Amino acid sequence: MRAAVATSQSAIDPLSCLELLDVAVPTPPPGWALVKVVASSLNMHDLWTLRGVGHPAEQLPRILGCDAAGYDEEGNEVVVYPIVADADRGMGDETIDPLRSLLSEGHDGAFAEYLTVPRRNVLPKPTGLSFDEAACLPVAWGTAYRMLFTQAQVKAGDKVLVQGAGGGVASAAIMLAAAAGAEVWATSRSESKRAEALTWGAAGVVETGGRLPAKVDAVIETVGEATWAHTLKCLRPGGTVVTAGATSGMNPSADLGRVFYQQQRILGSTGCTRHEMIALLRMLETTGVRPVIDRAIPLDEIHKGFQLMIDGAITGKVIVHPNHEH
Repeated sequence: MRAAVATSQSAIDPLSCLELLDVAVPTPPPGWALVKVVASSLNMHDLWTLRGVGHPAEQLPRILGCDAAGYDEEGNEVVVYPIVADADRGMGDETIDPLRSLLSEGHDGAFAEYLTVPRRNVLPKPTGLSFDEAACLPVAWGTAYRMLFTQAQVKAGDKVLVQGAGGGVASAAIMLAAAAGAEVWATSRSESKRAEALTWGAAGVVETGGRLPAKVDAVIETVGEATWAHTLKCLRPGGTVVTAGATSGMNPSADLGRVFYQQQRILGSTGCTRHEMIALLRMLETTGVRPVIDRAIPLDEIHKGFQLMIDGAITGKVIVHPNHEH
């Protein structure tokens, strides 16, 4: 089968480290399932792996791709929960299992015609979702769902700020929070992405660092250094920041005086649990909310897709079709 494989790592030229290779169809071990991949999607995580961030070189070569939707061995339409973990080790929460592994980390990922995952990771795909839509959800939308509803405890009527409206997690957070009845504000340096955020349900948009009309109850933060000071200034006393990434840098000024004097809460968040992903699928079924797809490409064009991501030239998700018949 054809697969997109990380064979080396380079901070300067990450895409030179991604090769399209013919590899053997995997054989699932006991308790695992074989999934025929209809659609996957690109994530920043794949680029971090190619750049050598957070992925040990000794774990190469590795088929990349964290998201997958397709068919199980019985021909059922499925979507793959992306975290391989033991919920018991995480006290009932897979995301804090110290041995957890995202697809494409300890196990080959979804940029291939077939992949294997534990049977508990194979979930029924809602009939109202296309394969392309389902393939957007596991990482970006699962992350956004947990940030909003588990960590920040967002509810109808809350004011929520989402920093960096163009990103995959941020765009998902805008749509999910709006669907839940929150008043959502979004920032972006890009005028076109601010306009897009309004179509996704944002009540208002401002330029990055711009003044909001009122303090917010929660901030969804994936940008990091570039927006951190603004995030804390926009948060009401007792409010919550949830951070799940730092694309602009990992070392912002903490402004600890503001944090303790205003009793602000800063929570980290990574991925989602299997239960949260099931709840996310149910929410999309009942609300009609759907992910934004920038484009769909065949596996042979995956380098082009990643270059568009690097250039910031996409809005929404880039879908990859590993099987030629799709």
